[in-house]
Amino acid sequence: MIREFLKDNMQVRIYSTREGMGNSAAALAAQCLRELLQRKDEVNLIFAAAASQVEFLDAIALEKNIPWERVNAFHMDEYIGLPVTHPQRFGNFLDKRIFSKLPLKKVYYLNETGDDTEAESARYAALLQKMPPDVTFMGIGENTHLAFNDPHVADFNDAALVRIIDLDEPCKQQQVHDGCFPSVADVPSWAYTLTIPALLRSTYIFCMVPGKNKAQAIKHTLTEAVTAKYPSTALRNHRNAVLFLDKDSAALIL
Repeated sequence: MIREFLKDNMQVRIYSTREGMGNSAAALAAQCLRELLQRKDEVNLIFAAAASQVEFLDAIALEKNIPWERVNAFHMDEYIGLPVTHPQRFGNFLDKRIFSKLPLKKVYYLNETGDDTEAESARYAALLQKMPPDVTFMGIGENTHLAFNDPHVADFNDAALVRIIDLDEPCKQQQVHDGCFPSVADVPSWAYTLTIPALLRSTYIFCMVPGKNKAQAIKHTLTEAVTAKYPSTALRNHRNAVLFLDKDSAALIL
């Protein structure tokens, strides 16, 4: 690890490589899960689907001595308008990367049927109310979004847990940068997202943000005032949030 410090309430840990970042985040997350499962019958997790999460997801899938059969999994956002079998749907990404590798008690998919209705927001919100999240595994977008809470829709006091929102252009461009779509025109314009209050309800947050394309977003996250103009700054108010960076994403703050 290169450096470790606090920014407001959030712990920041910087590593020399993406792999080191992912492995360390997975080890600490696994320790957290084991401790939670010692005092709770079940644990509820929220996962992010993004290229930034690959090293972490690969590493945590290999962690031993976690009773995954007592763990429920959710994910934090999903496109609207893609066929249910489309490889870029976030549920399919997570199923391939993590869900299919673990004997989870239950996976709750967002917009699993592809109905694309407002009723789906209410259904998923009801599940999150019934099973409050213990841990959120997430990233930060190039425009500082959390899930699909882009700056133009982010609301730190949103009363809803799940919303349908429109993606801004920087968010669409990130999907191209990540290799998810060949062009901005191919990126869906609408998606479901857990709101910022829904994400921050978790007792613990592990936020993994590697890569040079995230350097400016990390600078904003750590140096700007806490405001919805930069949604990721909300993490600084959470008392159990850890931000994991590599030297590329941390380049503008080192």
